Amino acid sequence: MTIALDRLPQSWQGLTHRLTYKYFQVRIDTPKDPYKILFRPQPYQVLFILSHMRSGSSLLTHILNSNPEIIGFGETHLVYESEQDFKALMFKLYWRLKDLNMNHKYILDKVLHDQKFLDHSFLQSDAVKTIFLLREPKRTLASILDIKPHQNEQHALGYYTGRLATLESYARLINSKEKSLFITHDQVLNQSQLVFNSLQSHLDTKTGFSEEYRVLNTTGIRGIGDSSENIRAGKIVKQARKLDIEISDDVLTQAQKAYDQCYETLSHYCHCI
Repeated sequence: MTIALDRLPQSWQGLTHRLTYKYFQVRIDTPKDPYKILFRPQPYQVLFILSHMRSGSSLLTHILNSNPEIIGFGETHLVYESEQDFKALMFKLYWRLKDLNMNHKYILDKVLHDQKFLDHSFLQSDAVKTIFLLREPKRTLASILDIKPHQNEQHALGYYTGRLATLESYARLINSKEKSLFITHDQVLNQSQLVFNSLQSHLDTKTGFSEEYRVLNTTGIRGIGDSSENIRAGKIVKQARKLDIEISDDVLTQAQKAYDQCYETLSHYCHCI
């Protein structure tokens, strides 16, 4: 009897785990519509942060997912072949965060790399909204090399310029200021309230946004988002950590040219502050 009682907590935990998994599976997979779940009349909307590494996307994600109408935790690393893959996004978010209510307006993912959208056409869907986020090249390249010390300047430059070109192509494809908002990392830090107002207007949320945000059990986990101490502060930290990495003038010139071009394109095709 003692052995059986000792096993009860573990057995109960396993049963709860399986039932929760099945609950999410049935509610998400039963309707065939990629934006709908069982027992919920209104469809979801999908929100993508489209950006590049070391852009401040983890900070923006935390600001967004602290809103009760948005659920997300960071970079899911899902590959999207069609709208049906939004079902996988729903499951990954709700299973990871264990929110049984499933009453959010938006499901959120951030995409920082190419080849994550194998079909781009769903970006034009009325149910999909995007936020483009850019950060200036000097700090971005230094930060990339800080977390990837095995790479050199050319690797970082190639990723950065290539990613900016991809972001331009997304903006041209969407071609809608109602569906796309463009902000910069500097604006998030130094024009925070203007950014918050633009986010609320763009997403049409009842609740606004603020400099303080929820710290999740996924916060600071490498591979999901920023793993530095600043992101665990639960609020915007405006003082950047020191980086002793210098970027050569030639590389900076090339990166700045790509940044300026991307900035111009996004300003044309997206709503701006």
